[in-house]
Amino acid sequence: MKRFYLLLVAVAAIGGGALWYGSQQSVPPAPAAPSAPLPVAAADAFRGFTLGSDSAPLEVTEYSDFECPFCASFATVQMPVIREQLISTGKLRWRFRDFPLPSHKYSRYAALGAQCAGEQGKFWEMHDQLFNNHQWAQTGKNPRGLFRDFARAIGLDLDKYDACMDGQRYAARLEASVQEGEALGVRGTPSFFLSGRPYTGRGTSDDFKALVDSLTKKHK
Repeated sequence: MKRFYLLLVAVAAIGGGALWYGSQQSVPPAPAAPSAPLPVAAADAFRGFTLGSDSAPLEVTEYSDFECPFCASFATVQMPVIREQLISTGKLRWRFRDFPLPSHKYSRYAALGAQCAGEQGKFWEMHDQLFNNHQWAQTGKNPRGLFRDFARAIGLDLDKYDACMDGQRYAARLEASVQEGEALGVRGTPSFFLSGRPYTGRGTSDDFKALVDSLTKKHK
């Protein structure tokens, strides 16, 4: 326990506020979800999809927006290295939380797509499709058909996917994630918290690796 508190002190000394990698803006009260009914209650105690071992000594929580270009850059350039060097080696667990910005027209719809893929055990596969094929976010066109193509490409049951999307099954879950982020002071995406503490370093794989290696040595 003493080591745990020493770890938190070390994190606090390194960073003091949430990083926003470029998409800074004040976030007004979250807009109402799309017009269809919301059949699933928000209070399902869901805390986000994770990568890595539950026994990893450190955890990063990322608040992200699928339409955000800075989030896409992080996901496609930095995250593969973080997965290889830190997550797959057991040094770090990664937790993804949705924070769709109100200025992004289809960010909530994309987040719903990822949640519906998660229902079938393929959240991270859809996460990668949405970020690796990010042209959809620049066109301004309704991406419904394209997202369905992504769902097909990763092997989802399309009937189940369609039912989930049409019923907006996880809209309340997304709203709960946004409210959680706002309570923590998140104002832009991507924002990171390391073992519960705001991280203000650069959002690069090298910086995350240096910090994790440093803290892991102190934790031993």
